[in-house]
Amino acid sequence: MALNKFKRIIKHIWMDASDTKRAVPQDVFTRLTGQVAASESLHTGQIRICVEASLPTSYLWRLGSKVSINQLIRQRAVILFGKLRVWDTEHNNGVLIYLQLAERAIEIVADRGLSRHVPQQEWQAMTSRMSAAFGSGRFEEGLTQALEEVSALLQAHFPATLQPAGEQQNDDLPDEPVLQ
Repeated sequence: MALNKFKRIIKHIWMDASDTKRAVPQDVFTRLTGQVAASESLHTGQIRICVEASLPTSYLWRLGSKVSINQLIRQRAVILFGKLRVWDTEHNNGVLIYLQLAERAIEIVADRGLSRHVPQQEWQAMTSRMSAAFGSGRFEEGLTQALEEVSALLQAHFPATLQPAGEQQNDDLPDEPVLQ
């Protein structure tokens, strides 16, 4: 167990922002930005994408018999949801799509406005469907799929038609992915 933890920590320490830029090069970054903007024109929700090379070391030290890597990734996604102010939207319908490169894992964190309409099992099924793309290094494909599925949920529950007549839709959050 200690050897596996050590290997995992080394893998996370080894990865950095250059790995993130390789996974999401400029052309992919530009396409994802456009896809987020196009999506947000169809509903009142806000979507953020965050791609992080590795977990901070402070998270990894907690890894052990009582805390799994999946729990740590979920905790990190929830923390970033707050730091990136995804919770700070008018209809409480912001969504963070978080890709953790070292583990090739995805987490989707939705604010309470959308969460009350979508059961946790549906979020889990969505992330499971995307695992194959991330597991084989097809990051753009996986992120695009995540964006399309989240967008469909937001369109179903918060269509742009809910915006009062004559009011412009708020674009509360930047459309650009966050690369760390």
